[in-house]
Amino acid sequence: MRTVLMVAEKPSLAQSIAKILSRGNMSSHKGLNGTCSVHEYSGTFAGQPVRFKMTSVCGHVMTLDFLGKYNKWDKVDPAELFSQAPTEKKEANPKLNMVKFLQVLDAVLPVMNPAHGGEKTVFRARFSSITDTDICAAMARLGEPDHNEALSVDARQELDLRIGCAFTRFQTKYFQGKYGNLDSSLISFGPCQTPTLGFCVERHDKIQSFKPETYWVLQAKVNADKDRSLLLDWDRVRVFDREIAQMFLNMTKLEKEAQVEATSRKEKAKQRPLALNTVEMLRVASSSLGMGPQHAMQTAERLYTQGYISYPRTETTHYPENFDLKGPLRQQANHPYWADTVKRLLAEGINRPRKGHDAGDHPPITPMRSATEAELGGEAWRLYEYITRHFIATVSYDCKYLQSTIAFRIGSEHFTCTGKTVISPGFTEIMPWQSVPLEESLPTCQRGDTFPVSEIKMLEKQTSPPDYLTEAELITLMEKHGIGTDASIPVHINNICQRNYVTVESGRRLKPTNLGIVLVHGYYKIDAELVLPTIRSAVEKQLNLIAQGKADYRQVLGHTLDVFKRKFHYFVDSIAGMDELMEVSFSPLAATGKPLSRCGKCHRFMKYIQAKPSRLHCSHCDETYTLPQNGTIKLYKELRCPLDDFELVLWSSGSRGKSYPLCPYCSNHPPFRDMKKGMGCNECTHPTCQHSLSMLGIGQCVGCEGGVLVLDPTSGPKWKVACNKCNVVAHCFENAYRVRVSADTCSTCEAALLAVDFNKAKSPLPGDETQHTGCVFCDPIFQELVELKHAASCHPMHRGGPGRRQGRGRARGRRPPGKPNARRPKDKMSALAAYFV
Repeated sequence: MRTVLMVAEKPSLAQSIAKILSRGNMSSHKGLNGTCSVHEYSGTFAGQPVRFKMTSVCGHVMTLDFLGKYNKWDKVDPAELFSQAPTEKKEANPKLNMVKFLQVLDAVLPVMNPAHGGEKTVFRARFSSITDTDICAAMARLGEPDHNEALSVDARQELDLRIGCAFTRFQTKYFQGKYGNLDSSLISFGPCQTPTLGFCVERHDKIQSFKPETYWVLQAKVNADKDRSLLLDWDRVRVFDREIAQMFLNMTKLEKEAQVEATSRKEKAKQRPLALNTVEMLRVASSSLGMGPQHAMQTAERLYTQGYISYPRTETTHYPENFDLKGPLRQQANHPYWADTVKRLLAEGINRPRKGHDAGDHPPITPMRSATEAELGGEAWRLYEYITRHFIATVSYDCKYLQSTIAFRIGSEHFTCTGKTVISPGFTEIMPWQSVPLEESLPTCQRGDTFPVSEIKMLEKQTSPPDYLTEAELITLMEKHGIGTDASIPVHINNICQRNYVTVESGRRLKPTNLGIVLVHGYYKIDAELVLPTIRSAVEKQLNLIAQGKADYRQVLGHTLDVFKRKFHYFVDSIAGMDELMEVSFSPLAATGKPLSRCGKCHRFMKYIQAKPSRLHCSHCDETYTLPQNGTIKLYKELRCPLDDFELVLWSSGSRGKSYPLCPYCSNHPPFRDMKKGMGCNECTHPTCQHSLSMLGIGQCVGCEGGVLVLDPTSGPKWKVACNKCNVVAHCFENAYRVRVSADTCSTCEAALLAVDFNKAKSPLPGDETQHTGCVFCDPIFQELVELKHAASCHPMHRGGPGRRQGRGRARGRRPPGKPNARRPKDKMSALAAYFV
């Protein structure tokens, strides 16, 4: 029997689809990567009995990156990244072993069995919701993957990689090497990210340059009857000269009556909304629900994979003629919040949605099954409620109201009064926040009638500046100018927040920081096209033409890279223009930070700069040394590195429980071939240094491949052993006052032995014994004294790559001759493994 492999984009999606197609009759088991499940069932495909295997990926399988030395900032001129640097597709998350698990597409073809025609065929199922009808229909009309769409994605990915990395590397190294309080670990540039920031700074500049102007208005009030008065609006609206305003007031204030010049009554309609697309959903989520765009998108994706809504990434606002609108509507017929409205629509007949834009992708976002607040809860419910109300509104009728207007004359000046009365609420019944504002009905009158004037006065007011952009307004600008796609818009907004270019203020308004402002002003000063939306918008149009098969992939890629390469060289030559702006807002390295540790070259104190990225700077030698991020740094007992005489510092993750010493110079300039930049003493292979892996390494980590558990000599009396690669931390020997790593190894697992001196009063040893030497994995006494935890979110500056030698016991070079790497403890590591699992 043939096997059909089906791959979804997420594990939850794979499970839902398999359940639908198998009608619940399937078996499931974890895949070899331990993350994605495989669901198996029997059925028919192309008229033949087959065995279906349904699984998934977890996000992107592959990502584009540079090869070898081109990933090292210090080894390559950023200008080389535009053309000379070769790229390759790598696994986006190597830990998931996704390619090995799936052998997907290019990788899967060599192991696929040919179909009847001798060709290995890959199909694509297109659907917009996780419903029985949609999934089964998609299986009945399978198509082939669109090669042009894939080329368009590849082109966008390569452009963003080459352009973004070149500019980012140059300006990050240039400015972080000069200024100490930028407070951003990466001064990034992006073809979409930078114009997005540009919109925010443009609004900031308008606010700063705004000069308020004083103006005057006339306000009149007439008596409609004994208990009611009408406020009239001046037809001139406002004047900016006080003397002229005073003249108009003098001409009217002696008048006792206002004469009716004209009346009108018109029936008007407020249109129901267009069908919902991604951009509109993100706008409303930010402005009305208080949800950031990226968080809103993630919430919508969860609702989709759970089957509550249709696919949330779409630019379309028009339902196809054959779309079943009544099906989703019937799902809501018994909902406690809107059942009456839905039942009335189904009984009286729905109104065909307005004709919107058909982008040719997925249908508008639609609720696919009913859900309650108790079922979803929190923000998921609020977003689902809005999507559902919006959908019901699109098939409802327009809101109809009567607008009455009375034109008055007081002396020689004309005034107007307007009132609205709702005739039929239509869609505003389900979207009450869109209701026509309630206004008092106007009195019945006709031309020539008069009303007594009760008051007329002159008011002084001032023009006000615009406010900072809201996320919703920014999304509108990005869509208008073609910056990003419905899928990437939230990412670009999130990026400028993460880079500390803008901060999110009350009302989800985006206020640029000094760094964001200076960068944008600098781009304008050097090359405005780097920040204006025009050039990226033009590129997006070319990429869309590639997807449509109307433009050549290599020509578009080559031309665009050539344009930006020229811009890059001009930017580098003109960087002094941006630097002049930086000097005004930021402090030089020498004037930043506090003295911490001594330089090994000049023996003067280096300053610790805590602002991101944290680093040490020697003003005498004019050298800067990068430090591990996301932790605290302090002096390490004034001890020095035996290689370069630099004072060691101690990095600690604080409450997360992981710490290790490092030499600032060795960490930035690895002294041994098997070391990489960013490593601490817990990965240093110096054969005799008392702080090195060679002297403090114990054995292979039980939580990862390639990591070594290393004793933290500073952790007493609550001793810790931590992995030098992953976040595993073992807490041990709380009653000990001294712990040392012995030169001897375990006869069972070849891990290094620990020599422990316990406090006599609390010693776990029999009798009066206070000293014990044993293996942390195998010794029964030690097993009872070890607790293993994950130091969550602990991020050392560097983690070893897949090509790193897989050390398992003591440090390299210390094992007995002829022995292989120490075995990874299995049966004898129950104390550690139990906690880890």
